[in-house]
Amino acid sequence: MSDSLMRRKSIVPDQPDGQGLARTLGWPHLIALGVGAIVGTGILTLIGVGADKAGPAVILSFAVAGLICACAALAYAEMATMIPASGSAYTYSYVVIGEIIAWVVGWSLILEYSLVVSAVAVGWSGYAAPLLEAWAGAPMALMQGPELGGIVNLPAIAIIAVVAGLLLVGTRESATLNAFLVLVKVLALAIFVAVALPAFNAANLEPFSPYGFAKHMGPDGVERGVMAAAAIIFFAFYGFDAIATAAEETRNPDRDLKIGIIGSMFVCVVIYIAVAVAAVGAIAYTRFANSPEPLALILRELGSPLAAQYLGVSAVIALPTVILAFFYGQSRIFFTMARDGLLPASLAKLSSRGTPVRITIFTAIVVAILAGFIPLGDLAALANAGTLAAFTAVSVCMLIMRRRAPDAPRTFRTPLPWVVGLGAIGGCIYLFFSLPAQTQFWFLIWNIAGLAVYFLYARRHAVAD
Repeated sequence: MSDSLMRRKSIVPDQPDGQGLARTLGWPHLIALGVGAIVGTGILTLIGVGADKAGPAVILSFAVAGLICACAALAYAEMATMIPASGSAYTYSYVVIGEIIAWVVGWSLILEYSLVVSAVAVGWSGYAAPLLEAWAGAPMALMQGPELGGIVNLPAIAIIAVVAGLLLVGTRESATLNAFLVLVKVLALAIFVAVALPAFNAANLEPFSPYGFAKHMGPDGVERGVMAAAAIIFFAFYGFDAIATAAEETRNPDRDLKIGIIGSMFVCVVIYIAVAVAAVGAIAYTRFANSPEPLALILRELGSPLAAQYLGVSAVIALPTVILAFFYGQSRIFFTMARDGLLPASLAKLSSRGTPVRITIFTAIVVAILAGFIPLGDLAALANAGTLAAFTAVSVCMLIMRRRAPDAPRTFRTPLPWVVGLGAIGGCIYLFFSLPAQTQFWFLIWNIAGLAVYFLYARRHAVAD
């Protein structure tokens, strides 16, 4: 085995005996997995944050973030059908570029997925805690983290445990339940649009872009602008990359992966633009900016308390789909890196159902600790930084393979590959530099720590072929 930092794996890695995941998923499961990951706390809460940063032009912020994600999704679809193995951007980088870049990408994905799972669990707990207090008399001290004056956020830990249990039961079973819950969530957003859109008033869109396009520091010390909002609400779009982690468990990856990735992105872009237009047009953005429940607030302002209550209950029922999708992706990234020797190989053990038991339990413990005790705050933006790194790497891999192996079999070919690929790369870099400076700093620290782990452990134990 070469000691080069840029050693690469074969284009379709052979899996050791007993370490091949069971193929149980079809394209409907993949679209539901993608929509389940994408439609969640992002659209339910971040539209308020985005409106505070961009005003009515948050509609444009959604469009910009969606366009960049769509370009990245096309690159993902091509790479996923060329390399139908678990691991998503990490595996593509290992095959196309080399080990150390793959490590950085995998390390970034671990950061992204961990923070998303923990953040969404805490967000779910925020909806569930008042219901538990009213119906069961549960003390708030046991339903909030220390940063809010509580002891531990038990509901967040509990929902993580439930999702981990679903994944241990089996991928197909958890995907089927996920599909049902996704329908609940999409129906709630459809009801929001149906109630809010008739109240559309063009006067609420004036001035359309009060803070301009580029990120800049406002007089109140808050970074604002269309791109500042896009860099944050970008969180609301990603999730389709979780589909790529399911490549090894897909019955017909050549057909199903491209349908799942592109289909889920198309559905979500349509949903998000419709919700953003309905929200900004219904009432003045200043009335729901930075609200923890902006869509429910808008419905109450429009005199529809029952619709607002339904939206809140739907969030409690359906937000676990986001946790499931990202938990799934996190466990598969961990699993693949462990199988490659970059993390302890003992973690890559499968159950009789073909699910990675040890890595699922280990992941559950890590994200439960984050959700139960550690204040996430602005560090949640780190999830965006990790995702932008992964999206950039996949787009680079797609362009390299177009030059290195132009005639290699591709069941899906990205249209206008250089326009799409460079658009995704440039857009992701622009969004990264539109993130808060503190986020960029902590992302650098995370990767310095990751490189230390790589040189002290991963490089010596890697089993790349």
